Amino acid sequence: MSEKKKIVAVLDDLMFLVKIDAAAKQADFDIVFVKTEDQLFESVKETPSLIILDLNISSLPALEIAKKLKSDPETKAITLIAYISHVQTELKQKALETGIDAVLARSAFSSNLPTILKRYSDSH
Repeated sequence: MSEKKKIVAVLDDLMFLVKIDAAAKQADFDIVFVKTEDQLFESVKETPSLIILDLNISSLPALEIAKKLKSDPETKAITLIAYISHVQTELKQKALETGIDAVLARSAFSSNLPTILKRYSDSH
């Protein structure tokens, strides 16, 4: 039996937490939700298949964290997907410049979540 793939999700929005948790279980992922930078960097030591980042998280500097993840040789290869309010085009551009693999509008992320997770369960 193979080990379950892991997702690390950085968010503080309860609605999205429930949605991501349900989709991850459906796609047979183990999921770890983190709210602090220390928890995040501890969790990524186990090399998850995917990191999900809410760019509007209030408790953390999301762009700084993305930069750290994408500049660290240990974590830069881990796929990092972020979501954001669709009206924040400037923040989306800054996020892509940090090396985030994909930045989606909250609505697109939410509606495509099962497909996104399936892609990572099949290919990684």
